[in-house]
Amino acid sequence: MNGVMIATYKREWFGNIRGDVLSGIVVALALIPEAIAFSIIAGVDPQVGLYASFCIAVVISFTGGRPGMISAATGAMALLMVTLVKEHGLEYLLAATVLTGVLQIAAGYLKLGALMRFVSRSVVTGFVNALAILIFMAQLPELTGVGWEVYAVAAAGLAIIYLFPLIPVVGKVIPSPLVCIVGLTAVVAALQLDIRTVGDMGQLPDTLPVFLWPDVPFTLETLKIIFPFSAGLAIVGLLESMMTATIVDDLTDTSSDRNMECKGQGVSNVVAGLMGGMAGCAMIGQSVINVKSGGRGRLSTLIAGIGLIIMVVFLDDYLKIIPMAALVAVMIMVSIGTFSWDSLKNLKSHPLSTNIVMLSTVGVVVYTHNLAIGVFVGVLLAALFFANKIGRYMVVKSDTSHGDNKAREYKVEGQVFFASASQFVSEFDFRDAVNEVVIDVSQAHFWDITAVNALDKVVIKFRRDGANVEVLGLNEASATVVDKFGVYDKPDQVESLMQGH
Repeated sequence: MNGVMIATYKREWFGNIRGDVLSGIVVALALIPEAIAFSIIAGVDPQVGLYASFCIAVVISFTGGRPGMISAATGAMALLMVTLVKEHGLEYLLAATVLTGVLQIAAGYLKLGALMRFVSRSVVTGFVNALAILIFMAQLPELTGVGWEVYAVAAAGLAIIYLFPLIPVVGKVIPSPLVCIVGLTAVVAALQLDIRTVGDMGQLPDTLPVFLWPDVPFTLETLKIIFPFSAGLAIVGLLESMMTATIVDDLTDTSSDRNMECKGQGVSNVVAGLMGGMAGCAMIGQSVINVKSGGRGRLSTLIAGIGLIIMVVFLDDYLKIIPMAALVAVMIMVSIGTFSWDSLKNLKSHPLSTNIVMLSTVGVVVYTHNLAIGVFVGVLLAALFFANKIGRYMVVKSDTSHGDNKAREYKVEGQVFFASASQFVSEFDFRDAVNEVVIDVSQAHFWDITAVNALDKVVIKFRRDGANVEVLGLNEASATVVDKFGVYDKPDQVESLMQGH
């Protein structure tokens, strides 16, 4: 067992050193403007987002369950913090961040990561497409009301990103987003072009983060204030992290530990809150950048976090001159690479219900900018469509080949539950005057109380008309439910029901 663990450890940390280091540097560069922008969204100083991204990326590289996935401050989380910061200030946000981490650790131990199996593929596709659209939309402010130089730099950046990999040998060794950022920064600085840079986004911190216990009273009142925000942050954070893990799993053809990821996200948020940072989670955009730049292991996430803080604190003079247009080009590449273009072609071939689930998820996420609401709507619609589909496969066949037609056998096939219970009852002919009724359910399964009530209704109606009814073939699971909640074979309860009619 120890041998397997050591082999796994070596593979995850040192199996792809060059690719992880280079991709980590690219991600670090891309994280900086995003962390600053998310801080502004939340209403806090840029250093809060930058410290959070550093702490979360470093900690999650050791504690996370998905190697190669990037976690940091995110826009989805920042949107949930606005009201808390506005009404109560930064210290309450730090306390809420610590509580968010505690809730996520609890979710990991409760194995809630396994709930991802209830999220259908169409919901994941809708989630991915919505994020791609949101990532692209987030770049539009940098491309509106600006001079031609910005468009030229952004276009040049996209050209470098997509054409540089075509160069023999070198194109495969050095990540094109890194070439884009470094090359365009040098060109813009040399030509002294008047365009927005990272330095224009806000003041960068000049010191490393320090341990900072949130300055809030430890009272029930404080808990009442922060708990609703922490619960929302925990849910959205885990949701986005689990979705991103699924996408990185697909991109790398590897599997990951969902419950370990929940715990890892929790630990990283606790550390972030205690080091002056805001809550964060996995970032699909940065994770895609990392994978497409060659990152696969935990080292890439660690390098991204350490690289970010080194650049911000020690290389801020160089960072400040990076043109935002170059970073916009990288993020546009991410949005193009993230969007599932096959989903557009599949609209013609996929079932209508699948398309509705996918498009509804996209629409709700883009409209509300809230991933949790969009995914909830998608999962709900998928469940309703599934229940409707399974309900249609329930059939009841009748056999009247008993000579004098005074006996009838009904054969039930399929799933009987809340969605098919009404159809189940309607399949029986209660106007038919028969002495014997046999209901064969050996090919059926009764799932819930609604199904049991439907069986009761059928049996009692026939018995009220004087027929002798026999139910045959209940499987063990169905029999357990029927014995517990059914009344047709319990004379006392049947008699009270008969008297009530």
